[in-house]
Amino acid sequence: MSLAPNPLLAAWSAPFGLPPFGMIRGEHFRAAFDAALSEHREEIARIADDPAPPGFDNTIAALERSGRLLNDVSAVFWNLTATDTNPELQEIEREVSGALSRHASEISMNAALFRRIDALHAQRQSLALTPEQARVLELVHKNFVRAGAKLGEAEKERLAAIMERLAVLSTQFSQNVLADESSYLLLLDETDLEGLSPDFRSAAARLAADRGAAGRYAVTLARSSAEPFLQSSARRDLREAVFRAWASRGESGGPTDNRKTIAEILELRDRRARLLGYESFADYKLDDTMARTPAAVRELLDRVWEPALARAREERADLQAIVDEDGANFAIAAQDWRYYAERQRKNLYDLDQTALRPYFQLEKMIAAAFSVAGRLFGVQFRELQGLELYHPEVRAFEVLDGEGEHVALFLADYFARPSKRSGAWMSEFRSQHKLDGNVRPIVVNVMNFTKGAEGEPTLLSLDDARTLFHEFGHALHGMLSDVTYPLLSGTNVARDFVELPSQLFERWLLEPAVLREFALHAETGEPMPDDLLERIVRSRHFNQGFATVEFCASAYVDLDLHERDTRSELDVGAFEKQCLEKISMPEEIVMRHRTPHFSHIFSGDGYSAGYYSYLWAEVLDADAFEAFKEAGDPFAPEVARKLRDFIYAAGSRQDAAQAYLAFRGRMPTVEPLLRQRGFAD
Repeated sequence: MSLAPNPLLAAWSAPFGLPPFGMIRGEHFRAAFDAALSEHREEIARIADDPAPPGFDNTIAALERSGRLLNDVSAVFWNLTATDTNPELQEIEREVSGALSRHASEISMNAALFRRIDALHAQRQSLALTPEQARVLELVHKNFVRAGAKLGEAEKERLAAIMERLAVLSTQFSQNVLADESSYLLLLDETDLEGLSPDFRSAAARLAADRGAAGRYAVTLARSSAEPFLQSSARRDLREAVFRAWASRGESGGPTDNRKTIAEILELRDRRARLLGYESFADYKLDDTMARTPAAVRELLDRVWEPALARAREERADLQAIVDEDGANFAIAAQDWRYYAERQRKNLYDLDQTALRPYFQLEKMIAAAFSVAGRLFGVQFRELQGLELYHPEVRAFEVLDGEGEHVALFLADYFARPSKRSGAWMSEFRSQHKLDGNVRPIVVNVMNFTKGAEGEPTLLSLDDARTLFHEFGHALHGMLSDVTYPLLSGTNVARDFVELPSQLFERWLLEPAVLREFALHAETGEPMPDDLLERIVRSRHFNQGFATVEFCASAYVDLDLHERDTRSELDVGAFEKQCLEKISMPEEIVMRHRTPHFSHIFSGDGYSAGYYSYLWAEVLDADAFEAFKEAGDPFAPEVARKLRDFIYAAGSRQDAAQAYLAFRGRMPTVEPLLRQRGFAD
């Protein structure tokens, strides 16, 4: 009896080159990773041991072509572990994370391979390379050096061991956070629902039924469940219960407590940086960004922090006044802020988030994002039925250009479930390149919206709608990519530049023309009234002190953690407290991401010492949107063309600063950001 072939290793024949999702089982991944790693090792050996003198094609282009099978298997695996995991996949994740780190270290520390790369880099001026080739060579060389290629053998072994352990710890951190989030469920009865909107109640009833508690109502730690509850529940005791669970993920004191894991991660990162010649991990990480140094990051944070803190104190006084007017005998606390802020929004602007939600139907917001992309970049979206995808709730759209030619496949996974990690993100199953033919991308957006009750539309908050536009901006960055080499593709750009396309795309959500066409009431079908639209625009600076303080506090703590002297033992909670005291953090506001569940910086090191990137990119996007204002048209064709050519389609063809200069003609200042947050005139 012959065993069935492993679908991950067979040729993928599904439409658009999709993975064979319907055939893939957890049991297939170990063998697939073994085969893919073995194949990649052989490819690397052939490049490193090539007797021919090093050239761009036989070394750099060959590296770019290598590892295709490993890339495919990894893309499927890591997307599934993030969106639809289970104990079997989590066990494999713990096993394979270390193995993949070892493999990456073997490549970057391969002396024979680096000699070829280094020789090419030394003679790069005489190689007659195209601009893209020169850029790829520069990045490959830099990446190898930053990964330890120039270290001695003993240091290489130490660094490889550090990297392997870090991979294991990051996986452990992520799984602990997911366990805390997915295990929490607050069940409510009819008597607990005061203040909650009808659509929230319907969604909460569906959540409870899905979790085996039909007839009751459930609140989870998905942001689309917890945040509306904190904004609208009149029950202070229940708000406190949800907020405490939300804020204490990762520090339960039990097996999912992340504090010791964090301390070890930080110690190992510091050792890694020092091995590579840097004073701290923050210095190492920022050396490869637009900011370049921790000092530059602090300068930006400090410019924003003082006016934000002053505004937050004013906001706190306003909210406390409402508490006092109610005759309530308490000082406003963190679990109260969102609830009383919504009451203040209603007082000032006659805006009620629960009344706004019917205007932000998920389907209409998807259509709005597609329409904006079409008007800016000339693309169309066609929903596809019948494709076998990784979960029944995932949807597929073919992206076409103005001539009807295929651009990309866009997958959308919008709803929260216990098997999915929290947050929202863009990822890829395949990236764009033209190294061997025109390879088009398969991009996925993942959200955690609370699904509407059966037969009812899913309604979003304004923040949810912004998140949808934000992540779709990332998706466009991947889908519109037009480069030759995979290393330069899509979102493979500096960390503090990658948020520019996403944050900029958010701007079009509140354009009056977009809202008039797509913000249609779920029950009446009527467009959003002009006076309501005007009130939303007038309220754009509302609660910005709170929002900016909670963000900047996380960015400060991130930077402090990665600049600290690791020779002293770290008490995570005490260190966080000291950092916040140093910047005079108001007690009534909690970091947007507290350290024990700060996945941006500990689930891998993508945003480590880099959470500031959102603010840095906001400086860029505030200035970038000014270009459309100056043209007098939010869809100005010539500005949109430059935006596509130099930002969305360009990947990392140029240094980030050069790319922005090519688009805008100058570098931005912080003043537009301060104005848009209401901190300057």
